[in-house]
Amino acid sequence: MSDRLRWGILATGHIAHQFAGDLRDAGFTMTAVGSRSVDSAATFAAEFGIPHAHGSYEALVADPEVDAIYVATPHPAHVDGALLALDAGKHVLIEKPFTLNKKQAQRIADRAAEKGLVAMEAMWTRWLPHMLRLRELLAEGAIGDVRTVIADHTQSLPTNPEHRLQNPALGGGALLDLGIYPVSFAVDVLGLPTKVQAHSSPTATGVDRQTAITLEFDGGRQAVLHTALDTAGPNRAVVLGTEGAIELDRVWYTPTTLTRYDRAWNVVEQYTPDVPTRGMHYQAAELEARAAGAAPTTLPIDESVAIMGVLDDVRSIIGLRYPGE
Repeated sequence: MSDRLRWGILATGHIAHQFAGDLRDAGFTMTAVGSRSVDSAATFAAEFGIPHAHGSYEALVADPEVDAIYVATPHPAHVDGALLALDAGKHVLIEKPFTLNKKQAQRIADRAAEKGLVAMEAMWTRWLPHMLRLRELLAEGAIGDVRTVIADHTQSLPTNPEHRLQNPALGGGALLDLGIYPVSFAVDVLGLPTKVQAHSSPTATGVDRQTAITLEFDGGRQAVLHTALDTAGPNRAVVLGTEGAIELDRVWYTPTTLTRYDRAWNVVEQYTPDVPTRGMHYQAAELEARAAGAAPTTLPIDESVAIMGVLDDVRSIIGLRYPGE
């Protein structure tokens, strides 16, 4: 097998369309798509020029012309889709959040290790160019000792009780769909927290409508994070240090401008990368590199497992439990 992998897309919803569009535009190879409906798979395949359309996930992972599977189902089905792919000998890229909880995440990590395959969380933001520049600046000590991360992911989304985001059975709520972004960002910058605190307000269906999270880290460092699904906020992020700050402009978790300030908040640097796509292809390139033997550049699987543990802690504090857990 060459270093370039042949991709299969598992599920055909909105996020699968975004991912497939970026892969197509960036020149990656997609050879198959699978859905519970053969008609849905065929329509998706026609849209993206994919040769094979399968009417089941089992048929997709059994396709000999597929090397890697992108799991794009709702959260509760991530673990089953990932294990199905791994058992079929396929590398797997799993849409964020990695799973519903840490226990499921560890099952995937263990199975991937057992099979000698790559399993990776599709937290696409981690590989965007402005995030790479942020890590470079922090490694250089450009803003001194890092003390605080402040970030939100807040959107005005459908309030229909039947919508996926409102449905506990589908892992609904702000935290797993939206809050995963600032939580993962804080862990990227500061490491794993030593203490988790949270406050939340529920929807009528019992999932979290908005959640405020504070994380404490070694050395007295802190993260102040917020997520909501019915109020659109600034969607900015800032890292504060003893010698300056780095701000990620709206919308911080997509390709955007990074601005570095000195202690007096004078602009020192602005960086706006040229990303012609949404930027979801960078994570596919990372998985292909790992499959070829490269070490992770960011977000190794044990970190994805640990982040699910942080989200578990938040859910325990706010009383959010999903059916079947």
